[in-house]
Amino acid sequence: MKHFVKGLTASAALAAIVATSAIAETPRKGGTLVTVIGTNVRNLNSAVQSGIATGYPGSQLFASPLRYDENWDPQPYLAESWEVSEDGLAVTLKLVPNAVFHDGVPITSEDIAFSVDVIKENHPFKSMFAPVTSVDTPDAHTAVLNLSQPHPALILAMSGQLMSIIPKHIYGDVPIAEVKTHPRNNENPVGSGPFKLLEYKSGEHVILERFDDFFIEGRPYLDKVVMRIIADPSARAIAYENGEIQLGAFEQLPRIINRLKKVDSLTVTPNGYGAIGPLDWLAMNTQRGPLKDVRVRQAIAHAIDKNFVLNALMQGTAAESKTGIHPDSPFYNPDVPNYPLDLEKAAALLDEAGFPVGDNGSRMELTIDFGWPDVKAQVEYVKAALKKVDIDVTVRASADFPTWAKRMGEMDFDMSWDTVFNWGDPVIGVHRTYVSSNIGKGVWSNTQGYSNARVDEILEMAAKEGDPDKRKALYNEFQMIIATELPVYHVNTLPYHTVANEKVMDFPQGIWGTSTPIDMVWLKE
Repeated sequence: MKHFVKGLTASAALAAIVATSAIAETPRKGGTLVTVIGTNVRNLNSAVQSGIATGYPGSQLFASPLRYDENWDPQPYLAESWEVSEDGLAVTLKLVPNAVFHDGVPITSEDIAFSVDVIKENHPFKSMFAPVTSVDTPDAHTAVLNLSQPHPALILAMSGQLMSIIPKHIYGDVPIAEVKTHPRNNENPVGSGPFKLLEYKSGEHVILERFDDFFIEGRPYLDKVVMRIIADPSARAIAYENGEIQLGAFEQLPRIINRLKKVDSLTVTPNGYGAIGPLDWLAMNTQRGPLKDVRVRQAIAHAIDKNFVLNALMQGTAAESKTGIHPDSPFYNPDVPNYPLDLEKAAALLDEAGFPVGDNGSRMELTIDFGWPDVKAQVEYVKAALKKVDIDVTVRASADFPTWAKRMGEMDFDMSWDTVFNWGDPVIGVHRTYVSSNIGKGVWSNTQGYSNARVDEILEMAAKEGDPDKRKALYNEFQMIIATELPVYHVNTLPYHTVANEKVMDFPQGIWGTSTPIDMVWLKE
């Protein structure tokens, strides 16, 4: 692994990533930003809870060691510099010397070590810090993360909402495993980020106020951030249009996105979600019935018209996806086998696989599941599309999300339309879908029952490879294999968009959406 050091001070490096508006202007301090979250917030502590609803407030309340710019380059944040050892088995963080928690207690290397322990025990993304065996704290501002193997994904895992630094003197009063349910997660949490909690009302709002002793001088620019919780997309649209809400992210309904694009006072952009990496796909159970045969899976792919999905269903708001890695990722390989609409080829593949049209006019019967109402149109389209190649599909709607999740986790399905996130580095959000050691380990594991020894080998090597070019080559090969064997037919990106009023300057357009600090956001008069 290359010797990698960032020796810039946090303030100097961050100055390079401030400008997101077309015309550089001097930020104005003060004001209240009214924003929106589209679903209820269950937990404000992003060290123990994943998800975009936690990520937005969590990234404001708690700082991470690093932050990323829009080019996927790590930048200093709570750590002013970092160094990866030559053998890749140690990562040394040098903390900024002036950082304090919201209660005034200094942030030290002991808090880094404690936070790593909490995340390893409680966070659902176990692969992020799995190779970290211990954290040394030689002095108050130096933390050394010791690894059992090289782990290049760790650098990205130390950014965004993935590595929130929490105070040991607050959360260390209970066993590590109980921090997930600590009362201070939602009531009077003590954070390390640019804003502190003023008020949280479940289902209503999260209100944050400026932390005056934040470790970056002069930041944040805003005095207050009001995060309203509004689940109804139409209600959010009206609030955007009349200026009641000034900023929102993760908007995904095509009709709402296109409606808001017509409002002159709004900027509506898909930029800034590369690390979230949301993908829509058709999952296929490779251990069940006709779908065991790769030719059947390829025939299904040839029967689905991606252009119809992208243009008619997604209304031009989403991009095509060809693999399990998001197109915005530096590891994405667009040159993989593709499956253009070809009903004759689909029929030939089904014949070859031994599934001719029977006397009843059908080749086979399959089921397709979905877990949330927003994708019902896609599921109904798949049913109609496969009927054209004489596959009868029964749509199974679940009573609720837990019912669907249970079916997926137990692999009790033929096909399912799903949305899955990459979470930045493939080690965190991609490997889980394809490694054979993760078959049937619950929803969003390898629920397809897919097993390929070469894929397992590639992903194991890629997880340890420190050379970026060699790592990319490994992921290129991985994507070629899964695009051929199709445990999943990758269709499109989820069309996440950020909506910003013309008065909101320098809103996040990096790689984490609003799951990143908004200390640089300011309001124009």
